[in-house]
Parts: sequence; C-alpha cells; structure tokens
Amino acid sequence: MKLDDDIHNYYEHLVLEKIVALGLDKKKSSDYLADLTCLVLNQMPPRYIRYEVDMAFYLPASERQQMEMNVAQAIENATKYLDEHPKPSE
Repeated sequence: MKLDDDIHNYYEHLVLEKIVALGLDKKKSSDYLADLTCLVLNQMPPRYIRYEVDMAFYLPASERQQMEMNVAQAIENATKYLDEHPKPSE
C-alpha cells in the first residue's frame, strides 16, 4: 500500500498562511522559517486530510476559528523561543 501524496496535515496550511499574514516570510531567513514551522506544528494536534475542500465543507466555523487562534498562539511562542535562542549562524 502506498499513501497518497495528497495526504497532508491541515495545520500545515494554517501555519504557512499565518506566517505570510504576519510578514515573517519577508523578514526571516529560510532556516528560521523552517525551525519556526516545525516548532509550531509540533504544538498542534495532527489533522490529516486529503483535500482542502473537505475541511472547508465539514469544519464548523467555530472550530476553524479556534484552530487559527491556536496557530497564532503557537507562532507567538515559537518566535519568542527562536528569538531568545538564536543559532550561532544567525
């Protein structure tokens, strides 16, 4: 059995969307963004989907809003951590 390449964690989309909305993709290095994304996703429960439309159709607005708030808080925590513990190369 082979897992479909389309299967992914829905939080990946939310995290990347929030990173762009905050303009971090323009201010921070790709290494920083990769570390940030990993730290944030590790704070989120996995939510695997195959198609984005599935979440748009079946996810109640209140749950989506809660997920977005959780991502925002996780990004805040992760950026604080990364800024307080910079890598020697940064």
